[in-house]
Amino acid sequence: MLASRPVREGVPEHGRVPKYFTVKARLVSRLAELGEGAPLPAERELAAEYAVSRATLRQAISELILEGRLSSQQGRGTFVAAPKMIQPLGLVSYTEAVRTMGREPSRRIVTAERVPATPVLAGVLGLAADAEVIHLERVLLADGEPIGLESTYLSADRFATLLDVLAPGASLYRCMRDEFGVELAEAEEQIETVLASPREAALLGANPALPMLLVHRVSHDAAGAPVEQVRSLFRGDRIGFRTRLRG
Repeated sequence: MLASRPVREGVPEHGRVPKYFTVKARLVSRLAELGEGAPLPAERELAAEYAVSRATLRQAISELILEGRLSSQQGRGTFVAAPKMIQPLGLVSYTEAVRTMGREPSRRIVTAERVPATPVLAGVLGLAADAEVIHLERVLLADGEPIGLESTYLSADRFATLLDVLAPGASLYRCMRDEFGVELAEAEEQIETVLASPREAALLGANPALPMLLVHRVSHDAAGAPVEQVRSLFRGDRIGFRTRLRG
């Protein structure tokens, strides 16, 4: 059976491997030896060691940066990046998820406003056509590093005082539970790969060419009523997701 064949990672069926990929594979092994935070040796040194051009070496390094294995710091050099955060998919607050990974969560509010709901948003949240919503946009951080950009839309009637009682760095879900008695029971999520807009990339301190993970979520309470619509943009080089499937 096809599925039982051994996996030859990165090797095409014709067996010819691009030179940069061979260099990349050797660099991956090198990174494990160097350890997190260690500087990568100079390009000239690595190109000579691997007997390739600096252009070939740069292609391999560029891919490792995009994958989040290396971190390029302007004016300082290239370093071995920290392992990606792996966040479980589910109704778990960002605060709880990040702390389970041994990192300290925080947030920076970018936008906190009441705005008229668009017809589509009103339909999703089950609101009247002329209803207002609260729009909360926050940069999500882990140990001070920007990880994601989250935009949440909630009914302004149901959460009338939210902007007054939500502390800037606090968990929104905890505030919803403690201040409004609202707990989420289920959600629908859709995940896709996108590129960030220039504004989003600037807020996340990321290269606009960096692949991002875009998560759309609509959450409901125990009665089945829609509570929130969320658009979360995560840096593909710094975070991944995990879920458990049952048949």
